[in-house]
Amino acid sequence: MSPPNDVLPLDTIDRVLLAALQRDGRTPNNELARQAGIAPSTCLARVRSLRERGAIRGIHADVDPEVLGLSIQAMIAVSLRAEARTGLVDFAAAVAEKPYVLNVFFVSGSYDYLLHVATGSSDGLRDIVTDIS
Repeated sequence: MSPPNDVLPLDTIDRVLLAALQRDGRTPNNELARQAGIAPSTCLARVRSLRERGAIRGIHADVDPEVLGLSIQAMIAVSLRAEARTGLVDFAAAVAEKPYVLNVFFVSGSYDYLLHVATGSSDGLRDIVTDIS
């Protein structure tokens, strides 16, 4: 059975490189090459290929929300009205742009989405719920 069209063919070296970059996106090329058992020039080409193929969508900093004064995190369950269900993708895109939203999860069951949000106060959390409603 062949993989679905959206699954990239990855070999063992690709998987080693991706795992290392997931652990630390700032791992130097020479160290990545050592971990994968390949030459640094080969490693550079492999990582470039993984970026071009979309396997690596970006490298980012994982910032502690508390450092930003966002000491309260919550999960908000969202159900869209039946007539709004055609706009599921639009809703997710719009809410993901909100500065207080950390993650958007599409779920099954009685809710459509779970929103992972962060704020600095319980008043801020109430404001978020009101804004999303």
